[in-house]
Amino acid sequence: MSTALTGRLAPSPTGAQHVGNARTYLVAWLAARAGGGTVRVRIEDIDSPRVKPGAAEQALDDLRWLGLHWDGEVVTQTTRLPLYEAALETLKQAERVYPCTCTRSDIASAASAPHAGEEVTYPGTCAHRSAMDAVVLQRDGKPFAWRFRVADSPAFTDLFAGEQHIDLKHAGGDFVVWKSAGTPAYQLAVVVDDAAMGVTEVVRGDDLIPSTPRQLLLYRALGLAPPAFAHVPLVVGADGRRLAKRHGDTRLAALRSAGVKPDALLGLLGWSCGWLDRPEPVRARDLIARFRLETIPKRPFVLSAELLRAIGYAG
Repeated sequence: MSTALTGRLAPSPTGAQHVGNARTYLVAWLAARAGGGTVRVRIEDIDSPRVKPGAAEQALDDLRWLGLHWDGEVVTQTTRLPLYEAALETLKQAERVYPCTCTRSDIASAASAPHAGEEVTYPGTCAHRSAMDAVVLQRDGKPFAWRFRVADSPAFTDLFAGEQHIDLKHAGGDFVVWKSAGTPAYQLAVVVDDAAMGVTEVVRGDDLIPSTPRQLLLYRALGLAPPAFAHVPLVVGADGRRLAKRHGDTRLAALRSAGVKPDALLGLLGWSCGWLDRPEPVRARDLIARFRLETIPKRPFVLSAELLRAIGYAG
């Protein structure tokens, strides 16, 4: 069995890629290249109502502009539905999923009130159903999603964040793997894709730490080997909140249009990760020898207007 390192970049075309995305992509790309591995690219476009026209092409242009070149063909999720359907069928046969007719409002009214910042935990209203109950629901024209039965909460060792254990029973509970609209949910699609693409290391933002135990459950249920995970801090604005329009236009396309050189942005990002003594122009490939996951600060990187002006962008 091959032990070659394979990383991946997975932009979602639900909006433009911004400086925060660029920093995470850079870390993921360097982690793979510094380990002598390959980098795959996947367009995560299954959330069709939110997908913006042209955003996928723009994301690839952004990666090229940054010099984050990849190996092999770009994978697009909407062309892979048969793979997700096969995985769902496996879960049905094993009774790991059940049809759920609950709406969001049903769940919100039935579940106990979450603390600030916590997600609502599914109360198990439909957990008594078996996979075969879907036949009757379909016959009666009742829409339903497929929900995965959470039996335990696997702990994992994050390559950056260390030991992690989230009690899924009290942090979301049974989760959706197939939407009532007839499309796979993120958790299922990403597991199927990473396994099929041979991904051995996933580097992504630390906002996705809660997704990891859910994905580990799916890897186990599908008989697939999970990758290693590294979750790195996000980029935030001066107010400490995730980058958004309130912080000005931080889209990579906007920086490029304003004449910002990719080397200048990469120098800022490399400095923010502790690989450079000061922000100075650098190419992505020149950071490979400097890459150290452990030098990245544990706190989010605050992107200020002053730092952007220093690389030639007024915002």
